Amino acid sequence: MKTKKVVLTMVAAIVASSFAFAGASASRVAVLNQNNSGVYKLIYEGATAGKVSLKIYDNSSNVIFSETKSGLSKFILPLNFTGLEHGEYSIEITDETGTQIQKVNYASTETVTAAAKAVHITKLQDGKYLMSAATNGNINVQIFDGNDNLIHSDNLVVNGRLGLVYNLQGVQGQPTFLVR
Repeated sequence: MKTKKVVLTMVAAIVASSFAFAGASASRVAVLNQNNSGVYKLIYEGATAGKVSLKIYDNSSNVIFSETKSGLSKFILPLNFTGLEHGEYSIEITDETGTQIQKVNYASTETVTAAAKAVHITKLQDGKYLMSAATNGNINVQIFDGNDNLIHSDNLVVNGRLGLVYNLQGVQGQPTFLVR
């Protein structure tokens, strides 16, 4: 009878400890390339809302970017490698469940063209933005909302000069323009 009670107590302790450790599930991190460009999409989904640290290292283990977010259980963040040297970069995400590292091999064949240098964005009144371009060539315009969600994408052909007004009144947060 005593051995039966001891065995039942041990089984109860094992079951209770397995439930205690089951609550700490790992976070999920994915890094996706956006249309073979220098822009990658970081997707993070944590077990619970909390503090999340992001660091990006170059191939010499130097920190080239660092950011901490608090109170979020998931987010999507665009990471723009355009203008950086080609090579392997490490993206490190640290939260209460541990650290995860994703590798990115940035080897874009794109070069900075005159089109990318000849674009100007001006904030107007009432949530409107003027994009002006003076070049001969193709440009790609992407607009992200304050949560880094893509809200507009357009490929334009510019022959000389172009001016467009974007009405972004209903957009949450500060919009970001990416023009290539």
